[in-house]
Amino acid sequence: MRPTTLSLLLTILLLAACSGDKDAAPKPELAADVLYQSGLDQLRDGDYKTASESFADVERLHPYDKMAGPAQVMSAYASYQKNDYPTAIASLTNYISLYPASPEVAYAYYLRALCYYEQILDGRRDQTPTEQAITALQEVVQRFPNTPYARDAVIKIDLAYDRLASQQMAIGRYYQRQRQFIAAMNRFKNVVTTYQTTQYTPEALYRLVAIYVALDLQVEARKTAQVLAYNFPNSSWYRDAYALLKPSEAAKLVVEQGAADQPTGFGAKLKNWVFDWF
Repeated sequence: MRPTTLSLLLTILLLAACSGDKDAAPKPELAADVLYQSGLDQLRDGDYKTASESFADVERLHPYDKMAGPAQVMSAYASYQKNDYPTAIASLTNYISLYPASPEVAYAYYLRALCYYEQILDGRRDQTPTEQAITALQEVVQRFPNTPYARDAVIKIDLAYDRLASQQMAIGRYYQRQRQFIAAMNRFKNVVTTYQTTQYTPEALYRLVAIYVALDLQVEARKTAQVLAYNFPNSSWYRDAYALLKPSEAAKLVVEQGAADQPTGFGAKLKNWVFDWF
């Protein structure tokens, strides 16, 4: 085929394509409520990607419709369901700034906190997501204290603090095995002072006793054991700490336990016996 013939053929095909585009009917623009319902149906079917797109279309095509705000929250929820947390967080943050007084804003804060919470990793890894989750969950509790979202947030905050405490304990145990006692003490003291309501506090106190005994600081060991005894008398960590003390120190502990007033509370006892000399 000659070059001129080839050029002529390409021109004809191009003109035909353009003619076809002009004749094609435009894609109909669906109403906001239709798109929103499609998104709900897709959510029920577990098609989170398509659902997210349907809800996003409501906001894109009908930005002034009453369904635009709820659609943005539902789009974020679909992204959350498919573990696309950054997209969900960005969408929810935008929604909160645009609709701060909407009926759905409490749920938006809560869902954003869940996006951070779901990213919490193993306690031995970077805990930035845990800290972000705690901040977001605390905001839910402060802004919406009388809601089911706040009640669930309180539970998740405790679990998140447990995760942070577990990281401190893992690092402290490592330093203790390496006989880097000062570094280990700092980690265990941080658990006792910062995360004292977590499950790791008895073990942290026990390990402080063990370090003081290793350093032959018997007075400090006995005081720490007293904190452990008063607050966790049935703990195996207390029994183990008791066994570490010298007989004379253990005897003093028994006498002082019998003579001392009953503790007024966990936090108060920690302040009286630990904070003053840490």
